[in-house]
Amino acid sequence: MRKRHMVARWTALNTVGALILILAVCSACGQGATTSTTSSTSQSQAPIKIGVSVSLSGDFSADGKATEQGYQLWADSVNKQGGLLGRQVKLTFLSDASSTTQVVTNYQKLINVDHDDLVLGPYSTLLTKPASVVANRYGYTMLEGAGGGPSVFTQGLHNIFDVSPPIVSQLNGFTQYILSLPPDQRPQTAAYATEDDPFTQPMVDQAKQLLEKGGIKTASYQVYPAETTDFTPIAQKIIGSNAQLVILGSMLPDMIAYVQAFKQQHFNPKAIVASAGPDQGSQFTGPIGGGKTAEGIFYPNGWFPSLNTYQNAQMVKDYLAQYKGTADQISADTAEAYSVGQVLYQAANKIHSINNAALIKELHSGDTFQTVQGDAKFDDVGQNVSGLVYVFQWQKGSVGLVYPTDKATSKPEYPKPAWP
Repeated sequence: MRKRHMVARWTALNTVGALILILAVCSACGQGATTSTTSSTSQSQAPIKIGVSVSLSGDFSADGKATEQGYQLWADSVNKQGGLLGRQVKLTFLSDASSTTQVVTNYQKLINVDHDDLVLGPYSTLLTKPASVVANRYGYTMLEGAGGGPSVFTQGLHNIFDVSPPIVSQLNGFTQYILSLPPDQRPQTAAYATEDDPFTQPMVDQAKQLLEKGGIKTASYQVYPAETTDFTPIAQKIIGSNAQLVILGSMLPDMIAYVQAFKQQHFNPKAIVASAGPDQGSQFTGPIGGGKTAEGIFYPNGWFPSLNTYQNAQMVKDYLAQYKGTADQISADTAEAYSVGQVLYQAANKIHSINNAALIKELHSGDTFQTVQGDAKFDDVGQNVSGLVYVFQWQKGSVGLVYPTDKATSKPEYPKPAWP
């Protein structure tokens, strides 16, 4: 009896102990579930971290600053409206000093050290090429607006998307305008000079091919290293050619140097067009002596302040409120960066995710996205097949859209007036 009683008692104690253990485990489970839910909720409310490498010094510093402003304007606008997928956007900018080496280091840090959720592209084709390779290695999407050179899209990558029109066609509108002139008014000769940059050279070479086909003879053709700092010999060769048309594959520093040299030696071709430089507003006109000196200079671009496109008026308003100045001083680089953010926002909202693999799939879906530059739709290598390129000209201290004719806000000044 005692043994049976003891067994019964031991069984009862075990049962009670088991119940206590079960209750304890369940309690712990409950606490764990609460902690997990809290952690998940906390994570869902954490800012979305987006990393960008920008050129705050070096050859692309003016463009880099304008690019930074565009990205920040977009983030500020999104955050005021509740964020992206209900989360605030936090941008991290790292300066790459316009260096292909530093831009690689920057994106490796943003992805592997900072563990940013997303990355957006730098300024220029030169820097986008290596940056996109780094992003692709780790499965990251790279949306960008300033790396549209053809060589970006021949790397066999699946993660790169350029929201701006293809670079190679940038000067096509200008060449169409020149060839539309009556034969007796058309320039007879042309001089070409371009950096050996994957952004500038392809468009200059295509313009040369089209103009030669149209009967305009080449008086001079020069390709010079992108790291060139003394542009005097190049300018002298252009001047010596006495060409009636000058086509420049330039950035801001070389374009300023050319204008100064042309003005000093009273070289007055019928028309001058530059890939970049004149689009930088007061950063261009200031060093050359003001808007009067810029009079008549053409440049191509995919954006202008009064363009009737998605959210463009609001972006211009926000820019002027934050950075002051006037609308015609806003760089197209700013609009390009802003457009990148707009496409990201629309794609993420459509798929309700910022997962990079899902974003890449959506961007390759053939959907059309709206931006301040116009529509963006990507082909199988990531080029925008919907964008338009316009021709602008400095007139009376401000910029006018002069081509295509059906969208022009003013008529082209041709021939270009003499330097003041």
